[in-house]
Amino acid sequence: MSDDRPQRLLSDMRGVRYGEVLAVHARGDKLFAEVWGTQLLHDCPADWWNSLNAGELAKEMGALMVKLNGPRYWTLDGFGTKVDVVEPVIRELRGMPMRRIAEVELGDNPAAVPYTERHVNRGAVFFFDAGRTVHELVDPRGRAFVMQAYCVGVDSTLTVESLDSLGQRLSLPDGWSFRTRTLDEDLVVDTTAHVATVVQDELENTYTLP
Repeated sequence: MSDDRPQRLLSDMRGVRYGEVLAVHARGDKLFAEVWGTQLLHDCPADWWNSLNAGELAKEMGALMVKLNGPRYWTLDGFGTKVDVVEPVIRELRGMPMRRIAEVELGDNPAAVPYTERHVNRGAVFFFDAGRTVHELVDPRGRAFVMQAYCVGVDSTLTVESLDSLGQRLSLPDGWSFRTRTLDEDLVVDTTAHVATVVQDELENTYTLP
């Protein structure tokens, strides 16, 4: 019997640090953000990241505004084949390379609103391994969004060890819950053929819908 699962290309990604720059542009009467990331290029050095200025980058990138998204740490275990949904341009920002990796639909609201769904065209495959811990937000419909990365940009004291008790800190909307569990089997999130649905909590940790 053949295995129809996507091919795994990279492992040992849990805990790897990265950062993203979201450059907001208009397309007709809607807004979208180009996502530029350090993933697989470098580990987003603190001195470099702290030197970035959103206003200056917006002018440099011809954007309406820029959101500095990070630094972040992966809570997944591996990556599969990525489909190029945007031209994978690499450019230097303040002396360090970043790659254009995705687009985020913003509608008419560029602000990040916790517990609000966003749609990301990223063409990626994420692997969460059996026996590993995952952290999930469960919405009122019972859908579980699994954490793909935690952020230290809002709370610099956040660590992987503190994630188990994160639910005690979050101001969860009515009907939402947070849980931590150990996977009985591999979890594969494949968004190569459709846009990803993601949410963030108020600390800007990001969760994806499998």
